[in-house]
Order: sequence, then structure tokens, then C-alpha cells
Amino acid sequence: MSQLLAHSDRYCAATECPLSKGGLKDRRNTFILEGRDGVDAMERGYVRGFDAVAKAELWERWRRGESLKAIGRAFGKPSSSIYFQVAPHGGIRPAPRRRSRLALTLSEREEILRGIAGARSMRSIARLLGRAPSTVSREIKRNGGYDRYRATTADENAWRRGRRPKGCKLTNNRWLRRTVTRKLESDWSPEQIAGWLKRAYPEDEHYQVSHETIYRSLYVQARGVLKKELIRHLRSKRTMRRPRRAGDKRGQIVDLVSISKRPATVEDRAVPGHWEGDLLSGSKNSYIATLVERQTRYVTLTKVANKDTQTVVSALIKQAKTIPNELYKSLTWDRGKELADHRRLTLATNIDVYFCDPQSPWQRGSNENTNGLLRQYLPKGTDLSVYSQAQLNKVARQLNERPRKTLGFATPAERFNACVASTT
Repeated sequence: MSQLLAHSDRYCAATECPLSKGGLKDRRNTFILEGRDGVDAMERGYVRGFDAVAKAELWERWRRGESLKAIGRAFGKPSSSIYFQVAPHGGIRPAPRRRSRLALTLSEREEILRGIAGARSMRSIARLLGRAPSTVSREIKRNGGYDRYRATTADENAWRRGRRPKGCKLTNNRWLRRTVTRKLESDWSPEQIAGWLKRAYPEDEHYQVSHETIYRSLYVQARGVLKKELIRHLRSKRTMRRPRRAGDKRGQIVDLVSISKRPATVEDRAVPGHWEGDLLSGSKNSYIATLVERQTRYVTLTKVANKDTQTVVSALIKQAKTIPNELYKSLTWDRGKELADHRRLTLATNIDVYFCDPQSPWQRGSNENTNGLLRQYLPKGTDLSVYSQAQLNKVARQLNERPRKTLGFATPAERFNACVASTT
């Protein structure tokens, strides 16, 4: 061994070996690498596992939306190592463990040990600690008795026993679990389910559950509550929760009426009858027109053969005839050239058409949100031409019968039908 160490010293002296310049830390083969963030975050490079500090940093980076590869580079590890840290928790950061304020502390356990060494009775030890004698008795019995009790070992055992899995509300309530499952199978979101339950059973918390509990039961399969297959009914279909990323760019159109000219009554959703629209695209140059009423969030879908302005406007004119005139006063569209012939639409239907500012999809927020919901039924890359108008009407009906948080978990169908009734 001494000969090997001498040979290693001679090698490091003859060459600029990283081990001879402080690269070896705590006599372990741990190389210090320079992180891309400008800090020495790479001291953990090539070390198996993550300590508590590293795990906290990993989850913070994940919360900020960094990719698995970016986090892996920061730690000097492959992305697969990061995945196996995050995936078991479904992308949801586990809550930090804390001791109960009612639990015995290490200092109290040391006091118990001193009491045992001084041959004091359990009652006198309990009186000194301000605890019940039964608490001291159970503590001593479960940790070896008078002869084998050790404060540090007892404290470690208590911390380990505290890791036993805790059942969530869905585990213990069969009716609630089955109800949530049925609603998920109907493509309701966890937030819609939670809101509907609160509205349907306002006085009984036994029949209520938070949307976060539903998400955790889906993504954290270790809970064993909801089947993993139900994830496919979520809009995103993701197997882990991730921060959202967004971005959208649209075209322009000439001879338009800007959204800035739109009346204030349209902006504040004070009255029904004002719609937002867009063209949803699929594979093989297939399209459908989506329309959303701003006040009620009621959705209609219209099949179009192509995105030519003559085709789209003709389809919108035909669709407008199915809606009472009192409930179709204006339409707000983006800068897509499929509505270049908007004046024909206005002349044929007396509907005012307004256009959003360039690259401002948020000005049609209800429609953008609805398009996202529709992707749950019509995923990106789907050939939309295979859907008949009857099938599109069925999708729209399903969407209109789902409760919305913004409507106090009423459904768009309920709100729109009430408006229709008021016009007759």
C-alpha cells in the first residue's frame, strides 16, 4: 500500500493531476467541477445520491421550470438521475418533514435517560418533564426498557416510525373515491370536480375534496388511491406535473376594426351576446372554427373544409343562423387572414367584427382557454376532417356540460340556456 501511495505522489508531482490541486475532497474521489451558473454547484459531481441540501436545490430548480437536462448539468449528473428523483413523487415536491409539537424531543429523552440512571420513578420523571406518566412509560417500554433505553436511539426510532404512510381523504371515503373516478372518466378536471362537489354538498365536508388531493392521488402512485390510467383523461396527459410554457404568434389582416373600438359593455362581460372566435388546426390541413360566448363561456364548433376566407366566412354565416340575434351581437377574432372577408359576415348577419392586436392572444382569453380544453378531445396532430358536424356538436355539448370555476362551478349550458329563455 505504501508503494502504491508513493507511486501516486510521484505521478501527481510529474503531471498536473487534478488530485494534487485540491480536487480531492475529504479523501474521496469527488471531482469539483465548475457549474454553468457561475458557482461551484458541481461539488456533488460523481457522488451517488443527493443530500438534503442538494434535494432542496433540485426541487427549487424543478419548480422554476428547468428541464431535466438543465438540472442534471447543474449537478453533474445525467438527466435520468434527476428523473428518478422527481418521477416517484409525480413532479410534486414532497412536503418537508416536521416533528409534531406533541412529540418528545431529544432533550426530553436525555432527561428520561438521566432519570433512569438516577433510579427515579416514572411519575417523578414525568412530573419533571411536564408529561403524563403513561407517555414516559410507553417511551421506555418501546425502546428497550429500563436496562436498554438510549436517548439517541429512541429519538432515531421515533423519527423513522413517523414515516409511516398517511391515508388521504380519498383512501378512507369509498363514495368520494368512486365519484371522483367517474367524473375523471367523463373528462372533468380535478378543479371542476372539487368545485362541483363543494357546490353540490355545501354543508357536508365529508363529500368534498380539494383539487390538489385529486392531483396528488393521480400523480403520486405510491398512495395507491386512483388508478394511473385516469391520467389520460386529464387535458395535458402528462405523467408528472410541470410548469406551463406558452407562446403564440398569429398573422395580420387589412381593413379591420381594432379591438380598441369595442364597446365597454363587451369588455366587462356585462351583457351576453359577444363572442370570441378562432380557427383550430389539425393535421392534413384540416380545420374547425371555435366560438365562445364571453359571458357564459358557451362553446360552438363549426366544421370548415379549409382556411380560405370564403369558406370560413360562409361557415360562420350558416352557424350564426342557429343562434338568436339577441345573443350574437359581436365577434372578436385574431389577425388570421381566414377572416379577411369579415365585411361579408357583418352584412349578412349584422354582427360587428373586431380584431385583436398583433401577437396578443390574451385579448381572446376565453377562446384561448377553450382551445386548450378542446385539445383534450381533439389532440394536436389529429385529422379534424374525419369529424362530422354531429360529432363536433357532441364534443361541444360535453364541454358545455362541464362546470367552470369562473362561473362559480355552474355549467356554460346552464348559463346560456337561461339567456335564451330570457329572450323568448
